Amino acid sequence: MSIRVLVAKVGLDGHDRGIKVVARLLRDAGMEVIYTGLFQTPETVALAAIQEDVDAVGLSMLSGAHLTLAPLVVQALRARGSDIPVVVGGIVPSNDLADMREAGVAAVFGPGASAEEIVAQIRLIVTSPS
Repeated sequence: MSIRVLVAKVGLDGHDRGIKVVARLLRDAGMEVIYTGLFQTPETVALAAIQEDVDAVGLSMLSGAHLTLAPLVVQALRARGSDIPVVVGGIVPSNDLADMREAGVAAVFGPGASAEEIVAQIRLIVTSPS
């Protein structure tokens, strides 16, 4: 079974180098990756994730809006009856990690997260029973 991951940049953050690197490392690990591009809304990400029948959603957050936008993506998925896990990569202060978990984010990868850690955690999240 190939894992399908949708990766997205939500909001006005236009820095996409990191998400492109992560998309490539997931692909190189045997996952199918759908990249939605820049400036997505939580609703467009949720709809694309459901339409593409993905196993996980990865959000790249560098703008400081992670406490607003990531929970909105989770809420948009849940409102549509989907339990697709959402992971976040980027700049998330350690003080915000508990709030991210409480909002339904399955994992947060900060600067310095290794390719092996990201791949292993996504595989674990996707294959673990909910």
